[in-house]
Amino acid sequence: MNIVFAGTPEFAAAHLRALLQSTHSIAAVFTQPDRPAGRGKKPFVSAVKTLAAANDIPVFQPESFKEKSSLARLRELRADVLVVVAYGLILPKSVLEIPRFGCLNVHASLLPKWRGAAPIQRAIEAGETHTGITIMQMDEGLDTGDILTQALCPIEPKDCSADLLSKLAELGGPSLLTTLDQIQSGQGSKIAQDSSQSSYAPKITKLEALLDWSQSANVLAQRIRAFNPAPVTYSMLSGERIKIWRGRALDSACQHPYGEILVANKDGLEVACGNNRLLIEEMQLPGKARLEVAQILHSRAAFFAPGSRFGT
Repeated sequence: MNIVFAGTPEFAAAHLRALLQSTHSIAAVFTQPDRPAGRGKKPFVSAVKTLAAANDIPVFQPESFKEKSSLARLRELRADVLVVVAYGLILPKSVLEIPRFGCLNVHASLLPKWRGAAPIQRAIEAGETHTGITIMQMDEGLDTGDILTQALCPIEPKDCSADLLSKLAELGGPSLLTTLDQIQSGQGSKIAQDSSQSSYAPKITKLEALLDWSQSANVLAQRIRAFNPAPVTYSMLSGERIKIWRGRALDSACQHPYGEILVANKDGLEVACGNNRLLIEEMQLPGKARLEVAQILHSRAAFFAPGSRFGT
């Protein structure tokens, strides 16, 4: 089939690679405009744009599809299908109606669970034991379209968002190709979502990354995993912002004040929580690289001495 692809980050690029290795033809790619990023504010080129350029695929970067020129360009491509993966733009009805077989979206959850912008992070944060990939026929709602294909993926106890993103990217490509084959052969089926079973995965805010030590150790450990690699959880200690990259809950009762450091040794920092203790295993001091706690204690043991207390 003649396919137009819309996506932006590396997760989307993984699916574009799968399409490039298939028998389908990629007519063009739509991706987010280059925008200033980082300390130098240099224009950031998306992973999808880089991959498309390397394969001589035409790239278009409209700010939106409100302009008639963008719609006209999409019509000229005569797509059988528009495949959308983490594109970053909401597609209006005028776009959804252009391709012969409509628009397909690859969503990183088992819909109707975790509709929205951050399904991977929210699944980990909630303590889910599994998630998956859904290939959906797009409609005008927010991730509400009919389900075409789903693939299950377990969430391991140590998986952070980066780990799970990689697993789902590997799962999504084959699922997408299977769905396209079914559409082309006319053998595909559609299942309407049960919205009564839905949950919402809102975008992660930086404010959420501040740890509240009155919460249980399990909740904090799940949040640390969910927000790794971004925005990265943190806490304040003696006026310094300490990023916490890795930690796990300990099954040991604790009656000390929330946030108090109880033990500091080669295994990490044991910190009092609302329920049990959190063992911090990897963290990052301001202006420094992320390191194992044992490495940091070589030079900053007094700073993290038992009795010191993280703030909320």
